[in-house]
Amino acid sequence: MAAACSRALCKVGGRVLESAAARGSGSVSSWRPYGTGAFRSKLLSSARAGAAGGGCRVLGCAALLGGGLGLYHTVRFRLQQHLAEEETKVSGVGGGPALTLYQYKTCPFCSKVRAFLDYHGLPYEIVEVNPVMRKEIKWSVYRKVPILMVDGDVQLNDSSVIISSLKTYLISKNKSMSEILRCYPEMKSVNDRGKEVTEYSNKYWVMLDETEAATFYPEKGAQKEEMKWRQWADDWLVHLISPNVYRTSGEALASFDYIVREGKFGTYEGFFAKYVGATAMFLIAKRLKSRHNLQDDVRQDLYKAVNDWVAAIGKKKKFMGGDRPNLADLAVFGVLRVMEGLEAFDDMMANTKVKLWYRRMERASLNHEGRE
Repeated sequence: MAAACSRALCKVGGRVLESAAARGSGSVSSWRPYGTGAFRSKLLSSARAGAAGGGCRVLGCAALLGGGLGLYHTVRFRLQQHLAEEETKVSGVGGGPALTLYQYKTCPFCSKVRAFLDYHGLPYEIVEVNPVMRKEIKWSVYRKVPILMVDGDVQLNDSSVIISSLKTYLISKNKSMSEILRCYPEMKSVNDRGKEVTEYSNKYWVMLDETEAATFYPEKGAQKEEMKWRQWADDWLVHLISPNVYRTSGEALASFDYIVREGKFGTYEGFFAKYVGATAMFLIAKRLKSRHNLQDDVRQDLYKAVNDWVAAIGKKKKFMGGDRPNLADLAVFGVLRVMEGLEAFDDMMANTKVKLWYRRMERASLNHEGRE
């Protein structure tokens, strides 16, 4: 519409200028010196015609200028629109799937998934779930987070299944997400506390054929090493987080202040969560310490775990994956990242050898270094 108006202004301007030129030339050619009275009359007539012609020229120039500016802004808008559309196409992974992550921001398992998505530059939307009512996932039979919806119809549950499935999808372009998901069958069982739990077979496997596996895991035993440390992150490292961030009543309160600030809480829920939740988690942390046979000073278990991880990477490699992070790097980084801003995180950075590796991972994630 703007372009049409601009073209119309240009046409009007052109016609006005042509009309002005015609009037101007007619006035000059028709003026001839007669007697004194005739001369004065013709002079006034010519002056009026000249003034009218000059006014028309000004009006015509204004119309042309307005039309030109309109066209310029229209072209610029269309160009910006085109560039924005192209950028949107490029930001996806080869026209990849639409991803929606249902999460608690401070959950280490959700943080693992975000670390993977950010590192690989996969665009995704976040739905922050209210941890009390969980109404955002009331449509789901699976009542935990993270949940990742793919193209609005394929549901991925469990952080490790989500990561393995997406990695398989990125490498094996000929497989659909539904086909890949069948490689991770759901299993129901009862744990040692008599509670029914859902587990998934093969969840640490990236499903590749021999050629793909040789390309992405060129070193012998690299894939099994990656799987071992991914499982270690889930079975051990993640259980050190709560006892450390809720170690004292002051740390518990600071942790819940962060949780309430970052999470999806109403005013009253936030107040309840901060004070009642901090008290409850302080007591639960004591039980977790006993259940997982942690030392009285739980910091020592955290320090040892982190130093074990750094030692496994070795001094010759930047990451467990070598020059680039692998899935174990992303899992450990995602788990540790949830402590940022808390006393436990600062103590860990000051008293272990993890800092250099952690900062490398931070840069790799922020810069989407796994995008290609």
